Amino acid sequence: MADERTGQDGQDGQEETLPKSVSAELKAILEALIFASPEPLTPKAIFKLLDSEPKEDVEAALAELKQDYERPGGLQLVEVAGGLQIVTRSDLHDWVRRLFNERTTQRLTVQALETLAVIAYKQPITAAEITEIRAVNTSGVLNTLLERHLIKIVGRKQVVGRPFLYATTKDFLIRFGLNDLTDLPKVEDMAEALGFEPPALLVEKTPTEEMLPLEEPEADEPSGSIH
Repeated sequence: MADERTGQDGQDGQEETLPKSVSAELKAILEALIFASPEPLTPKAIFKLLDSEPKEDVEAALAELKQDYERPGGLQLVEVAGGLQIVTRSDLHDWVRRLFNERTTQRLTVQALETLAVIAYKQPITAAEITEIRAVNTSGVLNTLLERHLIKIVGRKQVVGRPFLYATTKDFLIRFGLNDLTDLPKVEDMAEALGFEPPALLVEKTPTEEMLPLEEPEADEPSGSIH
């Protein structure tokens, strides 16, 4: 009888610890997936990857993982571009930049940052409209932003000449740590953070949610030329 009770006790003990073990394993899997993903991992992608696990278990493990990353440390779990990403703490960026100091030539110029800000707050917008706001020709800068995948062509404006319309990309959200375009700060605050004076025409009107195309178009037009 003692052996049977011992066996039963051992079985009960195993059953009691099993949920914790599963939760720890799920947390480890989630952490590995989010860390290894080259772009923010969306909840939809997470549930698809872990479709063999009960959804409520995945949600519980994800909640615990988020709580774990609330502790002080060099890394943080953030929501960016509609997904989750493990990144270095923002106040440690200066230290991390030392590691990649050789890449400083890849930084955007002030002209590129100004153009990017105009597109972010006025999108979708044409090259002519950008030039009107900035009062300088922006064709070269637009090519640079297209090559960096920070902006994209989202269609043509229905006016004479049908010029291309430009908007920001998912890479833009990732680069600036935004979950979506509604997280954009005030124009003045962004300009101050990026180190340039905002154009007067840009300050007049901040974007509304209706102005900001949050969905990716089904098919982008080629980005090799600028009209």
